[in-house]
Amino acid sequence: MNIQVYKFGGASVKDASGVRNVCSIIKQNVNPMVVVISAMGKTTNAMEELVEAYMLQDTLLMKSKFDFVINYHHNIIGDLFGEGHLFYKTFDEIADALWDRLCVPPSRDYDFEYDQLVSFGEIMSTKIVSRYADQIGFENTWVDARVLVKTDDDYRDSKVNWGLTTQFIKKECSFENASVYITQGFIGSTINNKTTTLGREGSDYSGSIFAHVLNAESLTIWKDVPGVLNADPRWYPQAKKLEDISYPEAIELAYYGAQVIHPKTLKPLQNKEIPLYVKSFVDTSLVGTKIQTVEHSGNKMPVFILKQNQLFITISPKDFSFIVEDNLSDIFSIFGKNKIKINLMQNSALNFSVCIDTKRNPYKLIEDLKKDFIVKYNENVELVTIRNYTQDAMDEIIGKKEIVDSQLSRNTARFVVKESEWKFS
Repeated sequence: MNIQVYKFGGASVKDASGVRNVCSIIKQNVNPMVVVISAMGKTTNAMEELVEAYMLQDTLLMKSKFDFVINYHHNIIGDLFGEGHLFYKTFDEIADALWDRLCVPPSRDYDFEYDQLVSFGEIMSTKIVSRYADQIGFENTWVDARVLVKTDDDYRDSKVNWGLTTQFIKKECSFENASVYITQGFIGSTINNKTTTLGREGSDYSGSIFAHVLNAESLTIWKDVPGVLNADPRWYPQAKKLEDISYPEAIELAYYGAQVIHPKTLKPLQNKEIPLYVKSFVDTSLVGTKIQTVEHSGNKMPVFILKQNQLFITISPKDFSFIVEDNLSDIFSIFGKNKIKINLMQNSALNFSVCIDTKRNPYKLIEDLKKDFIVKYNENVELVTIRNYTQDAMDEIIGKKEIVDSQLSRNTARFVVKESEWKFS
């Protein structure tokens, strides 16, 4: 059975015309298919603001954020189905369930509450797309990823229980009575049916999970770009498309922070040699980028990755001794306890330096480190990675920027630079 898996991100379903376009793309496929869809537009951002209001128990702010989310979806429903359509009742049952959850006082576990609330965005999105597909005569079966994707209870970054997930997906998505299943990205649940999420931008990973379990012929991730680019065009306007990439190279790019592909997406596909296509939902005629086991082109075009809002921390022993294995073990343990991921690390005889995101408040980490170490840090820095670097590429990107730290290996150059405006002639 030649099963296809399609994954559509929030930008593809940000409005009614986007929903129509997505359903048009799906209809063009003739194979059995699983369609994984994210929350609509910037709904996840809005839901995160709702979580903040909920945790503060600011009732007025909470109601305002809730109304914003519901009205946004109501407008899309009205455009797709017309005012007064029966689907409003179905959708409002989901909205009522969300409000009922908001009326329950929060626990002290922010990550747990985050997953219970933010996950509603994916449920709303997929219910709308599935119902619209029904209306245009495109039969499909809506399935709940929370029932199928089983995880541990590491909320906001849950690990997949592959044994249970395989069992449930194969049972539910048998293709015996349906040819198209529509489900959610990003979300799953524990064995006790508590909702979990797979990490921010985890919808790509969801597509990979379904493709792996179902031995799919391919996974296609539909984006608003023509394929995998060698830089984010929002900061590097000269970005060019990569025609094809090997899995090892794509994994390296994802590891360093390339935004087109989620870091956890690639390995389950590589393990079964399932090709991944990154294509444009804006212009479906474009070939896109193919990621596969073998590197065909031998392409060594420089790839530029920018991570902003970084904190550069230098850690030294208080007794001015050398940085040795025991120090590093203690340091990594503190990072693990604070759930802070390291984007770059470098050590010398006396110092251990790291670059980290500031998305999760890093200052508790710093206070923990200060108990046993001397800690210095630079705020408002950026991490630039140049894969397949050349001297010309480094001169173009780094130019005269103030370098805080640098690291060069055979294929990769990395620079921590002071935050600045990116301009290219």
